[in-house]
Amino acid sequence: MPTSCYTPSRVDKATQSSCCCPTCRLHSAVEETEIFKICLDYWSHLVALELYKENRFSNSSALKRPSRQERKKLYQDVLSQVRVLMVSCMAKPEDVLVVENDHGQVVREQMHGTDATTIYKTMKDTLVNLAQLDSADTAQVMIHRLVNQVNGAEWSQRNLNVLCWAIGSISGVMKKDDETRVLHTVVSGLLNLYEQKSGKDQLNVASNVMYIVGQYVKFMKDHWNFLKAVIIKLVEFMHLTHDGVQDMACDTFFKIAKECPGHFVRVQVGEEAPFINEILNTISTVICHLQPQQVYTFFEAVGFLIRAQKDQDVQVRLMERYLVLPNQAWDRIILQATKNTNILTEEETLRQLSSILRINISACRAVGHPFVVQLGRMYLNMLNIYKGLSQTVSSAFQNHGEMVAKHPLIHSMITVKRDILQLISGWVSCSQEPHMAAENIMPSLLDAVLLDYKQNVPAAREPEVLRTMEVIVNKLGVHMTNNINRIFDAVFYCTLDMIGKNFEEFPEHRVHVFSLLHAAVSQCFPAFLYFSPEHFKQVLHAIIWAFRHTERTIEDRGLQILYTLLQKVAAEEVVSHIFYQSYFFEVLQHILAVVTDTSHTAGLTMHATILAYMLAQVERGKVNVTLSATIPANNLVHVQVYIASLLKTVFPQLLDVQLQVFVTGLFSLNQNIPALEEHLRDFLVQIKEITGEDTSDLFLQEREAALLQAQQKKRNL
Repeated sequence: MPTSCYTPSRVDKATQSSCCCPTCRLHSAVEETEIFKICLDYWSHLVALELYKENRFSNSSALKRPSRQERKKLYQDVLSQVRVLMVSCMAKPEDVLVVENDHGQVVREQMHGTDATTIYKTMKDTLVNLAQLDSADTAQVMIHRLVNQVNGAEWSQRNLNVLCWAIGSISGVMKKDDETRVLHTVVSGLLNLYEQKSGKDQLNVASNVMYIVGQYVKFMKDHWNFLKAVIIKLVEFMHLTHDGVQDMACDTFFKIAKECPGHFVRVQVGEEAPFINEILNTISTVICHLQPQQVYTFFEAVGFLIRAQKDQDVQVRLMERYLVLPNQAWDRIILQATKNTNILTEEETLRQLSSILRINISACRAVGHPFVVQLGRMYLNMLNIYKGLSQTVSSAFQNHGEMVAKHPLIHSMITVKRDILQLISGWVSCSQEPHMAAENIMPSLLDAVLLDYKQNVPAAREPEVLRTMEVIVNKLGVHMTNNINRIFDAVFYCTLDMIGKNFEEFPEHRVHVFSLLHAAVSQCFPAFLYFSPEHFKQVLHAIIWAFRHTERTIEDRGLQILYTLLQKVAAEEVVSHIFYQSYFFEVLQHILAVVTDTSHTAGLTMHATILAYMLAQVERGKVNVTLSATIPANNLVHVQVYIASLLKTVFPQLLDVQLQVFVTGLFSLNQNIPALEEHLRDFLVQIKEITGEDTSDLFLQEREAALLQAQQKKRNL
């Protein structure tokens, strides 16, 4: 292929129009991916960097340049043909779920990071620029293709798919009149086509309707009758017995409900009542053919509508109608359990409980703080169920060992316990009244959860308890300060015993326990002032263990906790004296250990940050206690001597002058973190060169960052 077809900027513009563009039109229609990609790059470059950029400049300029207008006219026919090409060959976007496979079956498909998605992005950007250059022509091309689909002249599933993908790719780009004309024509045409087709063709049409609707949610905000008709059709699609179509229907409804919830709770022109009434009246019919996960999505979508109602009394009444089905099922189970608690050990009951709780979790996530009304209705019964299941699970572990966790019944009980915790933590995370939550919700929750966790065998301790405590402490902050000691006594120390034996067991527990510790140090540090010396030392050693961990996530979290702890300690004058005298050199020693350990180079920025902070505290005289009996008058000199002596012991092959330069640099650069980081890396290079090790891995972080930056630049082209 001629070079000029791929690099249009190298040849005369008129020559491009008369020669290269026809060549690319010819090659663009060839079903050869690599050739098409080359031509696509040409069109993308021509439209984006030469024509569209110039068009924007000329429109904004006070001086009209005739040559540019002539140039635009010169390309007009060619660009119209390119629009036809883009619309006829649009690649599949990532969020399309329903496709026809090689066997002619309509199936679900999700795509992530494939070559096809890259082509789609380039084609989308090209078509967007083409639409902005000539909105009317773009609309005409799309309407013409749609008419040929409806009348059967060009009907095929593939032709319909690429057309709808193209239409969806330019949402909000065309002029308002053109977009309105296209969307009304396309959606009405597709709905007519849906009625004409059957079987897999009908499912394919349905998926395309939902895809386009999902891309034009902003448009529907201004067209209520259109929006209402779409919702009614989505409900119809939810009854089609195909997971992919039902998923798209629920996901599209979710997207619309989240983007324009207010439309559903207001009385629209020509309506007698808000449309949400119709949704709530028919909710049992709507969800009757949906799978559990689809039901959860639907309830979350309706939750956005409930949240949009600002009248609190009306909102409460809507909430009651909204959750009437799960509440009826919940009440039946509670009534049966009051007569016979053994019902809570039946598989079907546990399945129903989990489903009810997950509906409430979805509802809570969407409704937010007002969900407290529903939470209050269930709360005490939930905790009683939690306690009862905990006793059964604990007995099973004690009698049958850890393998009992794989038993379906025990697994179901653990699932219900986890769902209860997720519902409570979900509401707390969106609560707007932390004081009320701490006073009214926390006491009974802590009573039900903490002792159960502490007394259980390690394998029966649910990591969700740690995550729940983390969420609560982070959200309620100072209102939880008085409970930190109790929480740590019940869940922290016993979890440290579980994870401290090696770096592999209980991975979820180790992540959540350090997240909890970080939350407590950040939000409730005054609580640690009342810890016993033994417990505080245990906390500090846990932090040290974390930042020396081989798992990157744990290491990073440990460094973050330590930095936060040092800052909190410095703000407490009396406490800081005790801390520095007892732990300053211990912390410094372990930080230097990871600094000089090449397996921890990924954390070098935080190492530099922590070292800079600690040494700056000494240098500024903030460490007001004597750190050494031998040099009582000068902490700065003592710390310098200590660092040099420690490193000389660990790396005897280093020269004294090298150590002196390194130590001097630590203090000279402690106000410049990037420079200090480079200083640490230079020292690591010296160590590796002396020991004959490869130094290339010391710059992996920079290489990764450079690659990410290059990828971002490429995406922005």
